[in-house]
Amino acid sequence: MSVDRTQVLRSAAALLSRKSTATMDEVARAAGIGRATLHRHFAGREALVRALEEMGLQELEAAIDTAALDEGPADEAVRRLVAGIEPLAPLLALLVSENQLFEGDQQNEGWARLDARVSQLFRRGQEQGVFRIDLTPAWLTEALYGLVGSAAWSVQDGRVAAKDFQYMIVELLLGGARRSVER
Repeated sequence: MSVDRTQVLRSAAALLSRKSTATMDEVARAAGIGRATLHRHFAGREALVRALEEMGLQELEAAIDTAALDEGPADEAVRRLVAGIEPLAPLLALLVSENQLFEGDQQNEGWARLDARVSQLFRRGQEQGVFRIDLTPAWLTEALYGLVGSAAWSVQDGRVAAKDFQYMIVELLLGGARRSVER
């Protein structure tokens, strides 16, 4: 029987984003395969997380591409980006927490590339006079990721409505990032 690796990863992502402490046995059950089969594809949890990371990076890059970060006002590009990230939010929240366990001083090259693209959006907003210049683009990027993760967990736990995901993130981030005009 052939195992669809992508389907196994999607099942693992769905489970681990709800229960980050799930065992490899639980991941195998969620994917509808045996533990031995799972281990043939992923030698252990770290290998599984690395594969999830690659999938997440590809999907995040596609969301960034679709959001067209270089087009229009920067704050509108942030809105498009958050909308594009929403379906990936649980996986991204998981990857951020898991990477703290596995990466140490090394950062995946893909994250660095995507971070640079998002930071450039915030830099562009600063140059347009839309965003505050006292907050670095790198910090605004990290704040965006943190809000996405927090919103994903809050929605999963039922503390906030899924329909409010984009609104909560965009309003809090832009409310703090926008440059205020002093009169």
